[in-house]
Amino acid sequence: MDVKKEQLLAEIEDIIRTMPPRPTIRHETEENLSWMGRVSAAIEQWNPAKSAALSKYLDDFGSVLARPSIEAFRRIVTLLHQARHDLRMQTAGPLSVVVPAGLVFDYFDEVRKIVESAKIDLFFIDPYLDAEFVSRYLPHPAAGVTVRLLAREKLPTLIPAVDAFVRQSSAKVEVRSAQGFHDRYVIVDRAECYQSGASFKDGGKSAPTTLTQITDAFAAVLATYEHLWDGAKFER
Repeated sequence: MDVKKEQLLAEIEDIIRTMPPRPTIRHETEENLSWMGRVSAAIEQWNPAKSAALSKYLDDFGSVLARPSIEAFRRIVTLLHQARHDLRMQTAGPLSVVVPAGLVFDYFDEVRKIVESAKIDLFFIDPYLDAEFVSRYLPHPAAGVTVRLLAREKLPTLIPAVDAFVRQSSAKVEVRSAQGFHDRYVIVDRAECYQSGASFKDGGKSAPTTLTQITDAFAAVLATYEHLWDGAKFER
């Protein structure tokens, strides 16, 4: 039976949202095996040609060796994001949200959804990240997600807040600073990118703003900011 693209998109988004916790996803529980089965069925429906590759990733994911398992997991997550992105482009199109002035919660809620979709790596790029940003967004990434913050102007308030949050939560958060960047992005699992018209701490406060998914220029944006990160100053 053919599945409508809208239905398949909803299924894949739910698969990403309900991914088992990173620390226990390799345990052979009924929940984990059921989730893997959903992944296989959804990818087969989306693109049967990808099924052979996925089967190998799943086999490698169960390896007793850490490195092949970690790489296989990264490839599984990337494939799910690829499927979601492809189906979204064919149906609803890229995410683009306009937030009027004063709708602070609406802005927060849209960013929260993006944050919660990360399963491996969450990379915020914003020169004005501060303590308010930490309390607003860092409680929301899934367990095991590495958070990277590229900031600059508010480091005296950002770093103590990150230190306190990490001590309490044992989350993985790294902060670096660099000159020569002004735009605000959040990159999810090195697979999806969203640009914010306002600093993430200020969205919707006093002026209209936008959240826009970057599609055609994604590879260039990712390469640019990964290069900037690699050369940035380590702050914590």
